[in-house]
Amino acid sequence: MGVVAALWRYPVKSMAGERLTEATVGERGLDGDRLYAVHDADGKFGSGKNSHRFRRMPGLHAFAARYDGDVPVVTFPDGRVLRGDAAGGEIAAALGIAGAELAKEAEIPHHDEAPVHLVTTSSLAWLAERTPGVALDERRFRANLLLDTGPAPDRAEEAWVGERVRVGEVELEILRKAVRCVMVGLPADGLPAAPGLLKTISDTNGLTFGVQARVVRGGTIRVGDDVHAPGCSAAHSP
Repeated sequence: MGVVAALWRYPVKSMAGERLTEATVGERGLDGDRLYAVHDADGKFGSGKNSHRFRRMPGLHAFAARYDGDVPVVTFPDGRVLRGDAAGGEIAAALGIAGAELAKEAEIPHHDEAPVHLVTTSSLAWLAERTPGVALDERRFRANLLLDTGPAPDRAEEAWVGERVRVGEVELEILRKAVRCVMVGLPADGLPAAPGLLKTISDTNGLTFGVQARVVRGGTIRVGDDVHAPGCSAAHSP
């Protein structure tokens, strides 16, 4: 069905993340993924949208984070690099949000809709045809997995909704299409702004792109692992 082309982990929600060659995956998703978030004084998490859990924090997308052991290290838009355990006040000042702090996930999950988010090369190619001139890759969508599906049909992953897919040792249940927000068009992680991208996704695919999944069986995923078609995973499950 394809192979894992790229793996991404995001230590801090809504910041740029780090590219991996392998990742341990459990019920919560990739180990350490979105384990931290910027919380405001009301306890809402920094995001690209507003909801009962999230608060849109303009500028947060311009930060990046990686792990040093189990501690997130944050790169600021001005190039400063601070360990997360000493960066809270500096992040609040840079965002202009009094009382904001970097905090580890507790009872309320940081993930938007599901623990794992994936896109395929067929979807990226489909969208690229509709957005000429836009610098387009998986970083715009903050996906955990980019799957190279070769000559598969457009938006191949959408046909997997409701099915189970094996990725290396891991079995995923594809839950739903992923609803996009303004962050897809913001400049981040070396990509320039794409102000019309969200509207194109809305007009052509009902504001969705990629899919969300839950972990049925954990394990390790590595770049180059095979992706098995829906239906195969059930036959091989213990």
